[in-house]
Amino acid sequence: MTVTPALARRAWGTLETLHVTGFFAPEVAAAYERFGVPATRAGYFAARASAFGPCRPELVVATFYVFAPRLVHAAVPAVWDAAAPEEWAAARREAVATRLHDVLGEPDVAEAVDLAREACAGLTPAGRPVHAAWSAVPWPEDPLLQLWHAGLLLREHRGDGHVAALQTSGLDPVEALVTGGLASGSVDFVRSTRGWTDAEWDAGVQRLRLRGLVDDDGLTQAGRDLRDDVETVTDLLATEGWAHLGPQKVERLVELVTPLRQRMLDSGTLPDWIRSRG
Repeated sequence: MTVTPALARRAWGTLETLHVTGFFAPEVAAAYERFGVPATRAGYFAARASAFGPCRPELVVATFYVFAPRLVHAAVPAVWDAAAPEEWAAARREAVATRLHDVLGEPDVAEAVDLAREACAGLTPAGRPVHAAWSAVPWPEDPLLQLWHAGLLLREHRGDGHVAALQTSGLDPVEALVTGGLASGSVDFVRSTRGWTDAEWDAGVQRLRLRGLVDDDGLTQAGRDLRDDVETVTDLLATEGWAHLGPQKVERLVELVTPLRQRMLDSGTLPDWIRSRG
């Protein structure tokens, strides 16, 4: 038996629900505020890029892919003047721990952590810059945070592959946001958080219209097919950690984490467009 891309995607999605608390929990936003950097999404850029060290904005633009360069440049390197990268990382980690324990309590996650760490041990860094940077960061001691950190490693590994799939498909950052937002029902969220102007967004939509990928009703069949292709390539590129774990252990990890995932979905921590996907 082998781990199929569909099983790998299900396992990633189960852990991802815990990991994305670091992007939406109010405790995290409050933790970033103490550093006093007023730029939009400064904390997001600083914490997620902290594994790179005090990097230049161009590295964030390149590796995060879908954010408007001006949004990144407004925050980086100002965030490093306000606090060292490890301080931003610690702020996120501590705030995430608070939210996880508030929602999930003190569950016994020892078996799930062992399985998740085994999956992470099968991830390789070549061609995965964000994952590679985070793979050098020590694991936290708190068991729930270890599960969250495993989700981070698996998510960034998958994300690096997703960028490659987007580029292969010929979708530039704005086009990736338009098509991805239409496919997932998150257009309002991505349009309001990625920093592109209305003119830049409309130009991206027009480019997609010329390619026959969108129309007045949203994604065309060709557009849906292209997004399906992007997700298929992303899934294929993201299987190695799960293949290392093996199908029976992957299924067991999904079984163990699913109740925690559901409690997080039910907690109201995550936006509606994530909760509606279950």
